[in-house]
Parts: sequence; structure tokens; C-alpha cells
Amino acid sequence: MLGLIASCSSGYELYGSSRSVLQTERQNQREESPPGQCNTGDDSECCKNGQMYPIYKCSPPVSGHTSAHLTLNSFEEGGDGGGPSECDNQYHSDDTPVVALSTGWFDNMSRCLRNITIYGNGRSTQAMVVDECDSTMGCDEDHDYQPPCDNDIVDASRAVWEALGVPKDNWGWLDITWTDA
Repeated sequence: MLGLIASCSSGYELYGSSRSVLQTERQNQREESPPGQCNTGDDSECCKNGQMYPIYKCSPPVSGHTSAHLTLNSFEEGGDGGGPSECDNQYHSDDTPVVALSTGWFDNMSRCLRNITIYGNGRSTQAMVVDECDSTMGCDEDHDYQPPCDNDIVDASRAVWEALGVPKDNWGWLDITWTDA
């Protein structure tokens, strides 16, 4: 399989195909998702053959209050987050306020183990950056056979959602802003 990457918002990856769709800057090999291997916990999406997924190598600029989308992720072993966190090669309890940032915001690990402040649902909370929500790769074993993240994602543990006071039946997608703490 062949993946494609282009600028911030114009790259697409055609999962399950070797067909070239755009002029590429980098080619990424993809694995076929074995049946039952994609973890659908927290309503995670699984890659589908023939489906195109946008891929990004950057994120919107960080400002005083950067607009983003909060998503739900389990950082525990066996959770939908896949392998251990990139910053410390550890798993983290869902009761700990931790996040993964889209590739551009993760900024080559420069925010690793640092706190960010998240504003949403009329509240704010701090969480530690422990992982990258990869916007350039996906649909392989390392990414739990899930598509690449959008470039404006703060992927958060259950503890973050609880601290923001979001009702559990509304967990999964929330418009937020965030800042470095």
C-alpha cells in the first residue's frame, strides 16, 4: 500500500491502494488491517480499504488560545491509543490528565511532559503532553489501524473530560481552546 503526504491541508492517503492521487513529498508504506485488530474503544474509527484520509505535516499556529478539537483516547495498555506514549514509552491511567497533540503541535517532542491548559465547557484544566496524535501516518499496526489524526486535535484521557465537566454521553468531540501552561 502507498500513502501520500503533502502540505498542511492538501495531502490525502488512499488506504488499501497503491494508486497515486497527488504529487507526493514522501511515500509511506501501509499494512492491511487484519480482521479484528483495530481497537474501536472510545468510538475510534478503523481504516477502511479504498477510503481516503487527509494527512498533515503541520498544525494551525499556536496562539494565546489555540482553537482545537478535544477527542477521547485511552492511554492505558490495551486501550485504543495503541502502544506506549511517545514521550516516556509508558502507558498512563485513564484517571490521569494526559493528552496527545496533533503532529504539528507535538513539534518533534518539544512539548513532551509539559502541561497545557485546556478551556472547554465553561471550565479549564491542565494536562500533561505524553504522546503524539500522528497526523502524518495511520492505518498500520503502530497506529492501531486507525486513520491519521486531523491537524487540530488534543486527544485526551477520561480524566480531562471529567475535569471539564462534560457529561459522559457527550464525550468524544468538543470544540476547545488550549495554551501552553
